[in-house]
Amino acid sequence: MKPSIVQLSEKKLMGLHITMSLANNKTGDLWKSFMQRRKEITNNLSNDLISLQVYNPIYFQDFKPTTTFEKWATTEVSDFNAVPKGMDTLVLESGLYAVFNYKGSSANTDIYQYIFGVWLKNSEYLLDDRPHFEVLGKNYKNADPSSEEEIWIPLKKK
Repeated sequence: MKPSIVQLSEKKLMGLHITMSLANNKTGDLWKSFMQRRKEITNNLSNDLISLQVYNPIYFQDFKPTTTFEKWATTEVSDFNAVPKGMDTLVLESGLYAVFNYKGSSANTDIYQYIFGVWLKNSEYLLDDRPHFEVLGKNYKNADPSSEEEIWIPLKKK
């Protein structure tokens, strides 16, 4: 699977976030909370949802399933003028990304093993210290094998 290399423009995101680890995965709870409140966001730019992870700089160098990171359930918005009570905002800075068009269950981690274990090692890029995210569009169906999503991995040149 060959990704597109894209220069992302800055995005304004709004939603909910929690601190979690893979060993204590709270993704389902986060998204359930967000989806119950999604309609409170009135200035979203599309119906796409964005699942975003903010890792500390050494997260991948010293990986442990118990290491925590910040997980966001968001949507892109035009501005931060009307933030619903209890929701937060995040500015996703511009930068270079590898975009993988993935088709398959979100429960299958093989795609990430390929991205980090094969593709990235053999590319002309290094992992950059910026958020990782997935765009969940109209063809996203969570754990369904026919689900489709875009996986965005932050890059910098070697």
